[in-house]
Amino acid sequence: MAAKSERSDSEMPRLLSPDDKARAAQLQAANINPRTGLASDYLNHFNEAIMLLEMVPDMPECAEDFLGWQPLSYREHFTASNFKARDLAIAAYEAADTAVRAEFDKLTSAMTSILMAVSAAMREAQQDKTRATLAEQATGWVKPLVALAGGIINGRGAEADVDYIMNH
Repeated sequence: MAAKSERSDSEMPRLLSPDDKARAAQLQAANINPRTGLASDYLNHFNEAIMLLEMVPDMPECAEDFLGWQPLSYREHFTASNFKARDLAIAAYEAADTAVRAEFDKLTSAMTSILMAVSAAMREAQQDKTRATLAEQATGWVKPLVALAGGIINGRGAEADVDYIMNH
């Protein structure tokens, strides 16, 4: 006789109610991950800074454009954006699992700190070559963090993305 597989309640797949299914569909339609409650649109804020930094070595005048970049929290980004479901994005973020949100906020805070430190250093730099070096270093630091944040948004978590980055 085959042994019966026993699972604890926490291991059993949770059935979604019709309300849960409707909410998940609403989030998915708005490009918000229903599992995490996070939207990748927020990463565009950091990708904008990266794009400006990548232009600095070839076009030093773009440093001024980067210096105009201002950090925005998740809420601030969506409040100021034209994102069609911005209120839903903010509500989903606030309802997200606190551990997921804390991990995500830690990464975005690190990106913001790096970008603000580079901005301050660029303001002090007198030579275009120094600004170009700062820009190149910053993109090397921030791009992997954007990838990690994307992994959290997509429900993979930072650990899975570290493995992915290290293997590719």
